[in-house]
Amino acid sequence: MSVIKFGTDGWRGIISDNFTFNNVRRVGFAIADYYNRKKPLKNKSSGIKIAVGYDTRFLSATYARIIGEVLASKGIKVILSDRAVPTPALSFTVKLNKLSAGVMITASHNPAAYNGIKIKTDSGGAAPPEVTREIEKRIPADKSAVIIAAANTAKGMVLENLVSDYIKFLRSYIKLPLLKKQGFRILVDVMHGSGNDFIADVLAGTKVKADFIRNQNNPSFGGLRPEPVLENLSVSILALKNKRYDLGLVLDGDADRIAAFTGKGEFIYPQKILGLLILHFVRNRKMAAGVVKTIAGSTLIDKITRKLGLKLYETPVGFKYISELMEEEDILIGGEEAGGIGFKGYIPERDGSLAGLLLLEMMAYQGKSIARILSEMEKEFGRYYYLREDKYLSGFTSRKSAVLSSRIKKFTSLKRLLGKKVDQVKDFDGVKLICEDESWLMLRRSGTEPLVRIYSEAKSLARSKKLISFGRGFISI
Repeated sequence: MSVIKFGTDGWRGIISDNFTFNNVRRVGFAIADYYNRKKPLKNKSSGIKIAVGYDTRFLSATYARIIGEVLASKGIKVILSDRAVPTPALSFTVKLNKLSAGVMITASHNPAAYNGIKIKTDSGGAAPPEVTREIEKRIPADKSAVIIAAANTAKGMVLENLVSDYIKFLRSYIKLPLLKKQGFRILVDVMHGSGNDFIADVLAGTKVKADFIRNQNNPSFGGLRPEPVLENLSVSILALKNKRYDLGLVLDGDADRIAAFTGKGEFIYPQKILGLLILHFVRNRKMAAGVVKTIAGSTLIDKITRKLGLKLYETPVGFKYISELMEEEDILIGGEEAGGIGFKGYIPERDGSLAGLLLLEMMAYQGKSIARILSEMEKEFGRYYYLREDKYLSGFTSRKSAVLSSRIKKFTSLKRLLGKKVDQVKDFDGVKLICEDESWLMLRRSGTEPLVRIYSEAKSLARSKKLISFGRGFISI
C-alpha cells in the first residue's frame, strides 16, 4: 500500500502510479475521519460541510467526485463544484459560507503527469502541518474499508456554481470606477489551467480589453508544466510582440500564482510584483500593516518594508506558513517567491487573478505604464536580479541522498562565496548564504517534487548567474 505524505502544499503524486482512485479514496476517508472526530456527532446539528473543487488536469473532475462520495458516505454534507475552478474560488467559498473545510483536486504548477489534493481550513487558508499530519495518521491501510465506504450512495452531495460569488467579491475588492475610465489592453495567459476567463468577468463594464491565450482545456498543458516561469512563457512573449498591450499576466495551473510582463515584453519577476503591490497598497490605497515573505524571498522586500516602516515577517517556503500568519497577525500582504500573493481583507490565501487585477488598478491610480512604475521602484530601492533553477534528482538512491545531504551540510559551513564574505546563514528551511554585498545563494529540496531548487540574487545579473552555476556544481552527484 502506497505511503501518502503531504508536502509543502498538499499531497501530490503521479497519476496511475501513486495518485490512483483507491489512494484518493483513502485520503478522502482520512479527511472525513479527521473532521468527524474534530466535531463530535452530538454537536452535528448544523452538520459538517466541505466544499470540493478541481482544476483542468487529467481526471480531476473524477477524483473530485470520488472524494465527494467518500465524504458524503461518512455523513458529511458536500458541495461539489460544477466546473473546473481556481483554487482561490474554492477557498473563498469555504470562508463565505462558513464551511468546515475545502478540498481542492490540483497539482498546481507540477508537470501534467501529476495530480494532487490541497486541503483548506474553515478560514479558506492552507491547512497547517498539524492538520495534515493528523490526516496522514488516519489514512487507512486496508483498501476494502474505503471501498465499502465509497460504495454507499452519496446522498449528501450537491453540485453548485462556486464561481459567481467569487467574481462578485473580486469586483467589490478592485476599484472598478478607476478602470471604467481606462482603455487598457491586457494579455492573459492561463497556461491551460483553471484560471479560464474569470478576469474578463471581473472587468465587465470597464473599458479594459482582455485577450486570453492558452485558455483551451488541455490536460497535457502543451507539453510544458503550468508554472509561470520565464522558460515556459515563449507563447506569451510572442503574443506580446504581435500586438500592442499595456500589461501581460500569466496564471499557473490552478490560478493561485502570477507572473507578469510589461507591454514591451519585459518579464516582471514575482518578487518584483510583490514589491510593486506593497507600494500600491501603502501609497495609493493608504493601507498599512505587516508584510510576510519566505526565506527564499528578495532583499528588495526588506528594503521596501524598512523604508515604509512596515513590520516584516519571514517564514519557511510554503504558503501555509504565510496563511497562518495572516490569520494570527495584522498582515497587509504575504508573498512567496514563486508568485503566490495574499491580501488583507480577503482570504488568508494567494490569488493570482486578484494580484493581476491589482497591478492594473495600480496603473490606473498612477496614470503610468507598468514599465515606468517598475523603473521608478528600482530607482528608489535598487535593482536586484533574482534567479531560480531546478535540479531534478532522477534515479535518486539512498546513497545519493546521503551524498547530497553531506554536500548541503558542507555548503552551510562556507565562509566566502565567489570572493565575497558570507555575513549570514539562514537554515530554517534549506540553506541560504547571504554575502556582504547583499548577494545570496540558497539550496533547498522541494517539498512537492524530486528536485533541489537553487536560488540566487545579486545587484548584477552576471553575479546572480555565477551564483546559480556555483550552486549547481556544488550539488552535482
